[in-house]
Amino acid sequence: MPSVELNKTIPDFEATATGDQMVRLADLRGRNVVIYFYPKDDTPGCTTESQDFRNSMPAFTEHDTEIFGVSRDGLKSHDNFRSKFELPFHLISDQDEKLCALFNVIKLKKLYGKEYMGIDRSTFLIDAKGVLRQEWRGIKVPGHVDEVLAAVKAL
Repeated sequence: MPSVELNKTIPDFEATATGDQMVRLADLRGRNVVIYFYPKDDTPGCTTESQDFRNSMPAFTEHDTEIFGVSRDGLKSHDNFRSKFELPFHLISDQDEKLCALFNVIKLKKLYGKEYMGIDRSTFLIDAKGVLRQEWRGIKVPGHVDEVLAAVKAL
């Protein structure tokens, strides 16, 4: 499967999300979409990033933008994470790594001297026509959501 490219239309995809939702990119045409990939539910950086998106949700909504978080965690973990932190957007479970492959976010990582394949924290902004307008890879959490919101406002 080819991966996404800036200023190109994202191939339609279908993914299972919290709340028994089936997310289809084609169904979101006419709205901007922010998809952020994060390594794991309920870990410090991922929690902070998700809370930052939650706290900025009114501004994203004002600019007709949907937000989805994606990790390889299962739906039960996502439901618990979403409920615990009162996240107003859905979380997509990508256990088969199809979305991770499409967006090319699986990278070799190191933790305590061990190497493993994991999600590289990344965010993608798709415009109302389904075109990838901006991507952030290997991001640091502080200030990131503000950058994404600024990009949304600039569309």
